[in-house]
Amino acid sequence: MQVRIVTGTDGAAAATGDVVVIDVIRAFTTAAYAFAAGIDEIELVATVEEAWSRPGFRMGEVGGRLVAGFDHGNSPSQLVGRRLSGCAVQRTSSGTQGVVLASAARTLWLGSLVVASATARALSSSSEVTLVAMGGRGEPAEEEDMAAAIYISALLRGEPPPRERALAMVRGSHAAALHAADSPDRPRADIDCCCAVDAFDFAMKVERLNGRLLAHVTR
Repeated sequence: MQVRIVTGTDGAAAATGDVVVIDVIRAFTTAAYAFAAGIDEIELVATVEEAWSRPGFRMGEVGGRLVAGFDHGNSPSQLVGRRLSGCAVQRTSSGTQGVVLASAARTLWLGSLVVASATARALSSSSEVTLVAMGGRGEPAEEEDMAAAIYISALLRGEPPPRERALAMVRGSHAAALHAADSPDRPRADIDCCCAVDAFDFAMKVERLNGRLLAHVTR
């Protein structure tokens, strides 16, 4: 198996093979918690306008903050204990942008630490995997996304994954430092959710259908 790690929006646009777009803090951690809460399908979009044009449970952010009128922001911890159903629409500043750009992917997956082992299992028979460690607003990969890329890469190679190193990178990241206990948009509890390695036993696969990007759970 050929495994490579690329970064940012440029990496996403050039990614080939089976592609995992990674956004740990917080888009694809939030997506996993949404599926765990009962969402059946998540459509990934690039803009707020696209999100408004789609029906469903709208979630996401601009500049890290809840979009006015959306049903949810980008907080995984605020989904804990909720009971949801039906379809969701997600727009974020980093993760969903990478998914939209990854047009050369043979298959496309959403990646974070909470689904790391399930994602590696789903790709165990692949001949070529590209792990895209996203950054914020087109910037180079952030520590937490690179941490998950390194972790999943080790799993794919049959090597012991560096769990403690990964968690230290996430908790010590610039993005984690922006979270505070009293923040309505970036609650500190989100970081605990993002560090819950293998919290879920499913992977999140994205299918292209009539120009739409639709994520579903696969086991």
